[in-house]
Amino acid sequence: MIVDTVATILGGALLLRFWMQAIRVRPPASVAQFTFTLTDWLVKPMRRMVPGVGGYDWASLIGALLVVGLATTLYFLIGFTGEMVAVKVLYRFITWMIYGLMALLILEGVFSWVNPHAPLAPFVRALNEPLLRHLRRVVPPLGGVDFSMLVLLILLQIILMLVREIFPPYVLA
Repeated sequence: MIVDTVATILGGALLLRFWMQAIRVRPPASVAQFTFTLTDWLVKPMRRMVPGVGGYDWASLIGALLVVGLATTLYFLIGFTGEMVAVKVLYRFITWMIYGLMALLILEGVFSWVNPHAPLAPFVRALNEPLLRHLRRVVPPLGGVDFSMLVLLILLQIILMLVREIFPPYVLA
């Protein structure tokens, strides 16, 4: 449980770092300091082997995948085969990304209702904007209320259900 918690926090920070740089959002100083301090030890050495291409920080994304992989290799100890572990790593990596996006959407919703002028609100809004921009063309505001976040949250839940259906039962255990 402790290994899984540490891996989730580190993997989440690596995925956040990748997403911030992919959509070119400058984080507030506190978020940047936390994210970069937590992940620099892994990302900086990896950049020597995996350079950024196309404006993407591939070292952060691959680092997150490695963290998931290392945390999941503990399943070797309880009798899974190598193929089973690889499938479990992929499943956990995909679910981490989906849950991360869901958390950002919920956080933006809370900010919009509780304190839209909070220091982190513009940052979270900027992280969600690339995903919501396309949906807002399809789902216009109704009565001045933007339902695009709710629609995206439901779509992500459907994707999560599909992912669970695609992967074999031993991965979900």
